Amino acid sequence: MRRSRGGGAGGKGTSSTNVKAGDPGKDGFGGGGGSRGRGVSKGSNIRIRVKVTLADVVHGVDKKVKINKEVCCPECAGRGAKSEADIKTCDKCGGRGVVAQVAQTIFGTMQTQTTCPKCGGKGTMIANPCAKCKGTGAVKGEEEISFNIPAGVSNGMQLNVPGKGNAAHNGGVNGDLIVLIEEEPGKELQRDENDLVYTLFISVPDAVMGTTAEVPGVDGKLRIKIEPGTQSGKMLRLRGKGIPVLNGYGAGDLLVYVQVWTPKVISSEEKQMMEKLRNSPNFAPKPTSAERNFFDRIKHLFNG
Repeated sequence: MRRSRGGGAGGKGTSSTNVKAGDPGKDGFGGGGGSRGRGVSKGSNIRIRVKVTLADVVHGVDKKVKINKEVCCPECAGRGAKSEADIKTCDKCGGRGVVAQVAQTIFGTMQTQTTCPKCGGKGTMIANPCAKCKGTGAVKGEEEISFNIPAGVSNGMQLNVPGKGNAAHNGGVNGDLIVLIEEEPGKELQRDENDLVYTLFISVPDAVMGTTAEVPGVDGKLRIKIEPGTQSGKMLRLRGKGIPVLNGYGAGDLLVYVQVWTPKVISSEEKQMMEKLRNSPNFAPKPTSAERNFFDRIKHLFNG
């Protein structure tokens, strides 16, 4: 897991929290630093990347990360001042955080309000800053954060862990931790939205006479039946063996695409056997109308 931003060593903490899922390219349900009403600022968000396996995607997983970040100053409890008595009302705006400006225009006298230039909109001034945080209310520190990644997430999705970003200065609201999901590709199973896809190679005799075969599943091997006369390209569907729907019900399927493996080199004895089969009426191609449309189905598969 990689950190995209953070600070140095300092105070430590441990916390556990829930997350909310957002769309790829968005900050989930969080936002950046900014204001939440007069004098209340929000700390900046922190973004990290977390890798998940296919099993994590199917079952969900609990993660724990250590983040270097800005934390609330333990000396002044985030006030930024040495004591409560050292926080004074701004004498320019009278504690409102805004000042009025009057201007003469061709339309007459106009009055506007702007952020107080002296207190920066907080409405207060610090007479005696905290020696540890230098009046900011935040210091560099480290926090261990636990969160759950729900089943059904996908690559590029962002999860929002509220309040676990950088601490705001002077007692504001903490930013959020934004977790970017990086899905590791499966070794055997490929993902297609909520379905899993596997290509099964079988021999010519197995395609002709039928057999049973093992295919990989997320939690172990699964057995499937290959019917006699199975054609190359046939798709077998194992319902519910795919990826769960995020924040929903049900799961996708495991799609097994059968490919008949034709040997490139055969022995003399095998060649004689094949010569006999060549002249057998049963081995003359007799595709059904559905099998004749195989190319159209493949084209649809790749073109969506």
